[in-house]
Amino acid sequence: MKPALAFITAILVYTSAIAQNIEAKLRSIAQNRYPNDYSMQRFVYDEQKKGYEYMTGVTDTELKNIAEKRYPDDYSMQKFVYDEQKKDKAYMATVTDPEIKRIATQRYPDDYSMQKFVYNEQKKDKGYMNTVTSGETHTPDNYAAPKYVDGDKADKDYMATVPDAEIKDRAEKKYPTNYGMQRFFL
Repeated sequence: MKPALAFITAILVYTSAIAQNIEAKLRSIAQNRYPNDYSMQRFVYDEQKKGYEYMTGVTDTELKNIAEKRYPDDYSMQKFVYDEQKKDKAYMATVTDPEIKRIATQRYPDDYSMQKFVYNEQKKDKGYMNTVTSGETHTPDNYAAPKYVDGDKADKDYMATVPDAEIKDRAEKKYPTNYGMQRFFL
């Protein structure tokens, strides 16, 4: 019975010491952020405490590591990053274009929010590239300068006079995994 009581006492002392260290760390964050404003210190302290408590209960260690790496000393921002990454990880699990998903995950293997952004931009640009037809691409004197065909009749009429099949092929060969760059190449 005595060893069990000693073990429980040791755990309580250890837990109390950790709690005091966390409280001190949270106070320090608040005081450093607002050294002369007690009400803002209290606000920051409360937000940091909520964030800390939230982060101790999260279950996805991959996302927790992303959040802690990005904001090692800001628990409220860790909570924000964790929530955004969780939402975007779920989104990336539902995407339907495997080619674009591969592009996004290769470019940002440890950031689901950036994967979602890249996926959406690439999907939009891929759709655009699939609609490009003769006369809708580049200016004859500068292939790298983007010329957008946005439905404006004057631009579309001008672009109709420019031969483009070869340029579209070059753009696709030069940037096979980046539809945005293909679009700008035109």
